[in-house]
Amino acid sequence: MNSEEKIVSLLKEKACTKQKIYRITKNVFANFQDVLQEKATILNNEVQDKDVEVSYEESGDFDAKLKFSGDTLLFHMHSNIFDFDSSHQIHKTSYVKEDKMRSFCGVINIYNFLSDSLKYNRLNDAGFLIARIFINKDNHFFVEGDKQLGFLFNDFVNQQIDEVQICKIIDTAMIYALNFDLQTPNFNDVKVVSLHQILDINNNHKIKTSKRLGFKFSSETNND
Repeated sequence: MNSEEKIVSLLKEKACTKQKIYRITKNVFANFQDVLQEKATILNNEVQDKDVEVSYEESGDFDAKLKFSGDTLLFHMHSNIFDFDSSHQIHKTSYVKEDKMRSFCGVINIYNFLSDSLKYNRLNDAGFLIARIFINKDNHFFVEGDKQLGFLFNDFVNQQIDEVQICKIIDTAMIYALNFDLQTPNFNDVKVVSLHQILDINNNHKIKTSKRLGFKFSSETNND
């Protein structure tokens, strides 16, 4: 096979597969947007408390936000397609060994922010990546994340993403965020404040706020 033939072969096999995965992931993300919007309406009607608002907002084809009380989940679809390191367990499955193109995945990230961080545009505040959803050309998927997000959706070989699974992922992410409470930082971490920060605090909230400083996934620590 000469160079031109090799290029054509790669374009037909790898490039076309990646384009297919992109289209599938984009369609899945559109389904996420629809489910999130519907869920916001249902929950807002059920809660019936003007001080506990559940709302949905999207800004284009790649972003969606679900706000519920003090928490906001930001869903973001990455525009690129990824493979995994050769040592990753995905490559050890017979499913991927039969077709190496099955390991290429689109990615949807889920971040947890404090709603006030977005409302008041507090650019110094920290949000946390709580889950990554990987989807391949067969609509098979798995979720990498903390706690239940990391073990409820990990059957990549058999699990296909659909509206039922999307709803389960959203519900699990919401429960995780609601149980992930805001904790005051260590006194020594915040006792030194510049005059500039104090002068600007009412306008820009320059003192960093996050749910927890030093946050790690359960895979990184046994203490949470």
